[in-house]
Amino acid sequence: MVQAPVAPSAIVPATDLAAHAIAQIQRAGCDYGDIRVCTYRHQSLFAHDHSLGQLSDCEDSGFGVRVLWEGAWGFAASSRRTLAEVERVVALAIAIAQGSRLSQHHRIRLAPVAAYQDEYITPIAIDPFQVSVQAKADLLLTLTDRLLSYGDRGLKKAYASLRFSLEDQWFASTEGSHIHQVIYRSHAGFRGTAIANGDAQSRSYERPPLNRGYEHIDATDLLSQVDRVAEEAIAKVHAPTGPQGEPQTLILTPAHLYLTIHESVGHPTELDRVYGYEANFAGTSFATPDQLGQLQYAAPWVNFRADRTQPAGGSTRAYDDEGVPAQEWYVVKDGVLVDYLSDRETAYRLGQGGSRGCAYADSWASVPMVRIPNLGLEPGPDGGSHTATLAEMIADTDNGILIDGIGSFSIDQQRRNFQFGGDAFWKIEQGRCVGMLKDVTYQASTTQFWNAVDAIGPASAWEQQGTRFCGKGEPLQIAQMTHACVPVRVRNIQVGRV
Repeated sequence: MVQAPVAPSAIVPATDLAAHAIAQIQRAGCDYGDIRVCTYRHQSLFAHDHSLGQLSDCEDSGFGVRVLWEGAWGFAASSRRTLAEVERVVALAIAIAQGSRLSQHHRIRLAPVAAYQDEYITPIAIDPFQVSVQAKADLLLTLTDRLLSYGDRGLKKAYASLRFSLEDQWFASTEGSHIHQVIYRSHAGFRGTAIANGDAQSRSYERPPLNRGYEHIDATDLLSQVDRVAEEAIAKVHAPTGPQGEPQTLILTPAHLYLTIHESVGHPTELDRVYGYEANFAGTSFATPDQLGQLQYAAPWVNFRADRTQPAGGSTRAYDDEGVPAQEWYVVKDGVLVDYLSDRETAYRLGQGGSRGCAYADSWASVPMVRIPNLGLEPGPDGGSHTATLAEMIADTDNGILIDGIGSFSIDQQRRNFQFGGDAFWKIEQGRCVGMLKDVTYQASTTQFWNAVDAIGPASAWEQQGTRFCGKGEPLQIAQMTHACVPVRVRNIQVGRV
């Protein structure tokens, strides 16, 4: 049945909707309940060659209600922001929880959290939605036109994009929290494709997705990278194929390494995957709780730290979608697995005193789940025996490959074994980059790979790289996070087909 639209005058303020929902949940006697009232705006522009190929600007608004009834979850949502609809949705969520209770094998309990009344807004200098579409389109077309100026040398296709999002959320819970958060995100990138000898190869550049305003786009930086990207795309299409079936020393830049961190450290330490609650998209995990504090995940000089407070980080906010404050903590310390990424449910099961604040839903119509926060590789200490700059790593390598940017990847259902490609590759001989390669992939197991790291970049090489498109769950949800890191060198990694 199609519902009639709600007149703007009938739309109830988020605070009133939240108060009405919480009062009804409490009257019903639920163990716990919360409501998120959300408005999202997403704007995307794509240029393809000499034209603007796509422009979208959409807004979406609604609310979602979660209740815990005798240890069972119920969730329901609606886009109709009226008091009557809140009553209907709360009743439906309770009915779903009661139905779930009949077949549930164990009672869900939640780690404690204090009540908060707070507001958080992403610090920005320029509101991206106040910048004209014309100015944005002009930037994209300038980028693609300049890339295509290399057409006589074989660069035949050019792409450029801008993406912006705004998330305005009100959260309230039966524990007394009332939290308002406004999150801005901005992202830009471009790609050129060269064609020669029956082959096509691309090279890309990104301003990584970050929680910043339009100031993050930095047209000067984008335009200054065009010539390099074009030259490297052309060199790549004429380059020889990488070595096949032999171990190599790899030097990996932050623009490449962030995805390896994401897939082989981030997802395996999501506690819902560890417990088998979530198994879509290459879940569950080999990093089981019996190995906590024992598993030598990486070399002793390797540390991975989660940080939801990181300035401009892709998952930075003041509270997660259960009202848990943002925090920072080690997941891998001195190479050992010491903690996980948790929400209140999984934290209670693990026996932790509180959640790590990793619950997130990508929509008012989505159920919060454990999502990777900003999770990064710490730089090597100044003067450390395994600390080296990128130039020093190259100079100290007799035979190896330098990899930049991301390409194809795959990883098994336990997150043990993986394969990664990249966007650009250079052969290293006798301490020098001697030319580009193409079609390079490497394979390893997670713990083998991270234990083979023998050099880590210093703090001066730290970069905020990350992804705006992490898919998880069914129905699919999308999240963003930053994996700040430094270059690393990894020894004896299998490259190419065996």
